[in-house]
Amino acid sequence: MIVVSDTTPLNYLILIEATEVLSALFGQVYAPPAVLQELSHPRGPQSVRAWAASPPEWLVVQGPAQRVETLPKALHDGEVEAISLARELGAEWVLIDERKASREAERLGLRVAGTLGILEEAGARDLLDYEKSRDRLVNETSYYVTDDVLRESATRYHARKQAQEHDRQDREDVLPESEHERKHFGE
Repeated sequence: MIVVSDTTPLNYLILIEATEVLSALFGQVYAPPAVLQELSHPRGPQSVRAWAASPPEWLVVQGPAQRVETLPKALHDGEVEAISLARELGAEWVLIDERKASREAERLGLRVAGTLGILEEAGARDLLDYEKSRDRLVNETSYYVTDDVLRESATRYHARKQAQEHDRQDREDVLPESEHERKHFGE
């Protein structure tokens, strides 16, 4: 699966100490050089700058061969490069939080996930505690989100969690039958 990240999801996941869920969910994640430059800004948090100075092996830093020229000038370099790289690589997902950049990515046919969506999926897969991570995101960082969006996120998380549990139960229900069949049919 090819996934490209903009700055903000990485920034916030670093701040709440949850970047490891990206490799667990996606394997490799691509980020253009402009994203690493934004994460390295001298006025940024020390933990974010340190992470950007020595990114994990699963983060592939790669710039787009060409920037999408039709994107609004108001977008930051990281957003433009992430969207451009995602299109170029045929990415399944582009990770972006900013509304305007998300809309532009979707307009170009890209699937977008933000920090909350990452936390929802990681929580549903038991990679982290969704509620604690969400609360840290909202209360310990500058991440802004409305109460309505938080409620929608919680609803999506619970639906994903329930679906994961049903899938897990279905697999468990099949296994004993298979073991039983093997015992009775000599396999």
